[in-house]
Amino acid sequence: MASVTFEHVTKKYAGDVTAVKDLNISIADREFLVFVGPSGCGKTTSLRMLAGLEEISEGKIYIGDRVVNDVAPKDRDIAMVFQSYALYPHMSVYDNMAFGLKLRKVPKPEIDKRVKEAAGRLGIQHLLDRKPKQLSGGQRQRVAVGRAIVRNPAVFLMDEPLSNLDAKLRVQARAEISKLHQQLGTTFIYVTHDQVEAMTMGTRIAVMKDGLLMQIDTPQKLYDRPDNVFVAGFIGSPSMNLFDATLTGDGNDVYVDTGAFRVKIPETRAETYRSMRGKQVIFGLRPENIHDSNFTPPGIHSQEIEAEVEVTELMGNEVIVYLNSKGKSMLARVDPRTQAHVGNTVKVALNMDVFHIFDKQTEKAVR
Repeated sequence: MASVTFEHVTKKYAGDVTAVKDLNISIADREFLVFVGPSGCGKTTSLRMLAGLEEISEGKIYIGDRVVNDVAPKDRDIAMVFQSYALYPHMSVYDNMAFGLKLRKVPKPEIDKRVKEAAGRLGIQHLLDRKPKQLSGGQRQRVAVGRAIVRNPAVFLMDEPLSNLDAKLRVQARAEISKLHQQLGTTFIYVTHDQVEAMTMGTRIAVMKDGLLMQIDTPQKLYDRPDNVFVAGFIGSPSMNLFDATLTGDGNDVYVDTGAFRVKIPETRAETYRSMRGKQVIFGLRPENIHDSNFTPPGIHSQEIEAEVEVTELMGNEVIVYLNSKGKSMLARVDPRTQAHVGNTVKVALNMDVFHIFDKQTEKAVR
């Protein structure tokens, strides 16, 4: 078991391309950390530097108390699961799982014990004699995970291991990997571009953009208290509604004026923003906090506005409604009993207890 630390880690490529910039993260022993972000944000490069597959330009990486910058990948006590699974097509499942142990000259009885234990844990013990071409995508993914498990590494690294699976299988595999983490009690570091995977699996999530760490925190805190506009828009599905706005006011009252609609900030939160009246900001509100006014939850500070319905998506337990209020587009997740239909003008209630304000220039949250 081991902790992992990135200390001022930077990765530069020829041509003055910086893939990762001054990355500082401490990952606790047995934690499940997820790197998430769009393509090109540096998440896979960070994982590959930890694995020893990329050289570090600046900084240090620790596994436990040991600096591993110059340690060969095979000596880092890590196991990696790749997006492509990287199984040997001419070998059986058993031999694929055993191959790394054979290279390390582990005794045959120990290899047999570890392979069969891992196969049993993953529910693939009946597949041990098959070749990869005889397996489904989900089964291949389990074999790749099993090959990592048998090594009993200090750290598991996973680089988008579910991206080749269909939607239903991805949900199942997410749960399996989470259970596996609990059973093994080992440090997991996982890379994905899918924020739903990140939210459902991670103990903590590191959100990256353009090689920079935007925010690292628990899934719920990232969702409830994003530090900046990027995190606010990236975490959550559908993503947060963001509007250019100006803070205005009369007396002690503070309003958010988007040009299309004007809503009052509740007295319980107004003090934070009184000194900002007249300032341009970005106003954020999640789709689930925009309600059909006929089904507004009790006990909230709501502000009603009118909007035209452009599209509706019935999800069974909810309806996603695409709205337009005088040129301002927004998404709402509303009660399935709604009577909102395309082309109608409806009243929606904005829950002003859970809005977000970001500075227009810095894009950082103002709390």
